[in-house]
Amino acid sequence: MSAAYDRCVDEQNLSPDSAVTSPAKRVLLAAPRGYCAGVDRAVETVEKALEVHGAPVYVRKEIVHNKYVVETLQDRGAIFVDETDEVPEGSLVVFSAHGVAPSVHEEAATRNLRTIDATCPLVTKVHQEARRFAEEGYKILLIGHEGHEEVVGTMGEAPDAMTLVDGPAHADDIVVDDSDKVIWLSQTTLSVDETIETVHRLKARLPMLVDPPSDDICYATQNRQAAVKKIAAQCDVLIVVGSGNSSNSVRLVEVALDAGAAASYRVDYAAELDESWFENVNTVGLTSGASVPEILVDGVLDWLAQRGWVDVEEVTAAEERLTFALPRELRKDLKQAQAQS
Repeated sequence: MSAAYDRCVDEQNLSPDSAVTSPAKRVLLAAPRGYCAGVDRAVETVEKALEVHGAPVYVRKEIVHNKYVVETLQDRGAIFVDETDEVPEGSLVVFSAHGVAPSVHEEAATRNLRTIDATCPLVTKVHQEARRFAEEGYKILLIGHEGHEEVVGTMGEAPDAMTLVDGPAHADDIVVDDSDKVIWLSQTTLSVDETIETVHRLKARLPMLVDPPSDDICYATQNRQAAVKKIAAQCDVLIVVGSGNSSNSVRLVEVALDAGAAASYRVDYAAELDESWFENVNTVGLTSGASVPEILVDGVLDWLAQRGWVDVEEVTAAEERLTFALPRELRKDLKQAQAQS
């Protein structure tokens, strides 16, 4: 940020004081943003697996939903596949942060694959809830987006007991028997407000519906949405850095617009920014999804600074200190490698 600031001051022949105090152009930088604990753990899992085992390391699906991360890991020797049958028998495969159904573990075992499960612990919690409530005889309404990898994995835990509810509109179509025990769970990366609306619409029709013992939407998703809400109404345009298949990144654009941003756009890289978005714009909001490394945010800040937005104010909605240990299988491999060195 400082390099971009210095460059912009030099190019415009501005004094540092006049650049800092100018009210004309400013950036409101949302915090927290970027990597959550689950993403950090998943990416580090692939990096450490490559260090210990060497290339190639196979990864089922994208380890996290971010183009830059996937391409960077590919350059280091990771091979991303859609299904385990694409992995050579006996090879090492990492399961992505979004989680997999029990059938995927079974398929890997039949192919003698060595597995490292990088499923986010918060997703694992939802899997455990699904199994528990199915065993207790509940019908489970899973609020989530059809086809999303996390939803596919969660529904695989108890397919006969689960029904997908894809947003508030779909809630009106759900039919259950009055005698059924019914509980709702959710995908971890949804819009908080949309999920609340979906639950309200379900309960209006299904008074027997039971709440889960704790919130399934992850802390990072909620915090990033809260940070966007804190700045959105002040923004002429709010930029979300994140990939199109990242549910939480896409939700941030929706949250920004609902919270009062005049306009909001999602980009993977600064190069995708459109000059026309910033015509007659004074205040730019900036955030990033939970699978986005900070280097991509820095790229957008540089782009903005080169065009006069050098006044950057970070607005914090929450502090995050949560970390997750690496997967048990990888910790064992690392310990063995250290013993041999």
